[in-house]
Amino acid sequence: MIGVSEIEAVAGHIAGHVVRTPTLSSPGLTALLGAPVTVKLELLQRTGSFKARGATAKLLSLNDAERAAGVVAVSGGNHGIALAVMAAALDVKATVVMPRSAPVRAVEIAEAAGAQVRLTDDMGGAFALMTRLQEEGLTLVHPFDDPVVIAGQGTVGLELAADAGDLTDVVVSIGGGGLIAGVAAALRDRRPDVRIWGVETEGAQAMSQALAAGGPVPVSLSSIVSTLSAPAVSQLTYDHVSALVHEVLVVPDREAVRGTLDLADHAKVWTEPAAGCLLPAARQVLERVGEGARLGLVVCGGNASTRDVMDWAERFGLR
Repeated sequence: MIGVSEIEAVAGHIAGHVVRTPTLSSPGLTALLGAPVTVKLELLQRTGSFKARGATAKLLSLNDAERAAGVVAVSGGNHGIALAVMAAALDVKATVVMPRSAPVRAVEIAEAAGAQVRLTDDMGGAFALMTRLQEEGLTLVHPFDDPVVIAGQGTVGLELAADAGDLTDVVVSIGGGGLIAGVAAALRDRRPDVRIWGVETEGAQAMSQALAAGGPVPVSLSSIVSTLSAPAVSQLTYDHVSALVHEVLVVPDREAVRGTLDLADHAKVWTEPAAGCLLPAARQVLERVGEGARLGLVVCGGNASTRDVMDWAERFGLR
């Protein structure tokens, strides 16, 4: 299990490379949800998502031989962007493997940063190619199955604990579980009475299915939200979530897209559905805990184009 001391150490290492993102009360979301809402705006992080934290932490931890070999990562979008941009900043050669369902913009940004991008037919194929490239000598920067990466993501929780007012419940999106594992580890130490809730989209339910099965299991992926679409969680992230997270909620893709539109209208921020899913989940939290809730939402990323969101909105009849 990742401890707060490890997260604090990583925070010191990455401080000069990443942004301490704003933690703000949101009057618009408070009015929309009917309860006080605080947002941690990781979409304003360097590279547009929290992923810059873990990627930077891992890159800074590499020895000379690992750096010289070059790094490889698999990604539904944001981890690839983060690794490409931060590797370029630290003069490390990067290869990013993505499924063809990844946002075109993510591919373009990774390539523009100088990474070699390899595309596969699906996320399962992307993980398989990543493993093969690692066996051929590249240094793996796993998106969630790595204690250094998780500690990097946990710096979100340290900042939220320090900067937010009194919270009762914090809601965090889950793909492979690296973000919620790190945030939960930090909050359990700094805000032990806060309930931590995870949220997945239907068709990207690696963590909820792992919890039901008693451990990580492969899952079928059908969600439009590629940035949450891990084919399985890791034992490491499962252990953290099973021990530290109150409950994992699941919402439909349609509601995640609606949440993206609501965040634009009411919070005045442009997010991706991986963050949009927080709003329908927040409504479920409020139904469960009743009056007196004070919510914290980790707005994980904003790397969706206006065209992508409008296309999804049209598909789900939200325009």
